[in-house]
Amino acid sequence: MNYCYECGTKLEKRNLENEGMIPYCPSCGQYRFPIFSTAVSMIVENPAHTKILLIQQYGTHNNVLVAGYINQGENAEAAVIREVMEETGLKVTSLHFNKTEYFKRTNTLMLNYSCTVERESLDQLNTREVDAAQWFTHEQARQHIMKNSLAERFLLHYLNS
Repeated sequence: MNYCYECGTKLEKRNLENEGMIPYCPSCGQYRFPIFSTAVSMIVENPAHTKILLIQQYGTHNNVLVAGYINQGENAEAAVIREVMEETGLKVTSLHFNKTEYFKRTNTLMLNYSCTVERESLDQLNTREVDAAQWFTHEQARQHIMKNSLAERFLLHYLNS
């Protein structure tokens, strides 16, 4: 963040006790903590925990994880359940936190979860948001996930834990 979100003045870094170097607006006289979006991504597993669902979106052929933004007033766990249902038509039966990572390109803090769904059938796939979806064994998922992506880092962290 380089400019004050209230007045547009260029921010300068100042030390704030117990916080470190924080952007400061000399015009407003206020410290400006970073503002960013928050989203969830999910490692979706079948009921037997033997397969992982990877999807393709937006006309690309890259296999990625199901993901979406958290709505204002919504907690991350509710967003996981909602996004999996919206994009795949699958009902989440359990979920567990995996890892977080900041994604600079979209200024988003990504919260990654693993979740189990009640069935493998993809007959209710939301084709407005998802171009294709496929179940992969854990080893196949390692090989088919988009290389050098945040999705790959989340998946590998999960599989290697």
